[in-house]
Amino acid sequence: MTVTSLPHDHGEPVGTEFLGSQLPNTENFEAIATAFKQLGDPSRVRIFWFLCHYEECVTNISAIMEMTPPAISHHLKLLKSGNLITSRRQGKEVFYRAADNEEARLLHQMIEKVMEIKCPY
Repeated sequence: MTVTSLPHDHGEPVGTEFLGSQLPNTENFEAIATAFKQLGDPSRVRIFWFLCHYEECVTNISAIMEMTPPAISHHLKLLKSGNLITSRRQGKEVFYRAADNEEARLLHQMIEKVMEIKCPY
């Protein structure tokens, strides 16, 4: 293991191999920050959490969330651009649900765990 000399010595050697494996390039962290930004609004978190449990159209999401359809559409567009939700068209209606991918599942689990910790019911 290679030892790196840091400006402030705490008496513990720091291996550059460890640092290199723990601090990958900035782009990886940017992708993670973007995912969290997409859920950085309480309304989007509520909508995403709801869509993890139900598939629904904008009109019904709007009624459930007590928000206007344009506001819901704005939030859905952001969530969809981040691949957190998907949509399907049935006639004139478009239905939305959480995406079936690992990122959406992990974020859903995180929301549920934080809710359990912060909002015990």
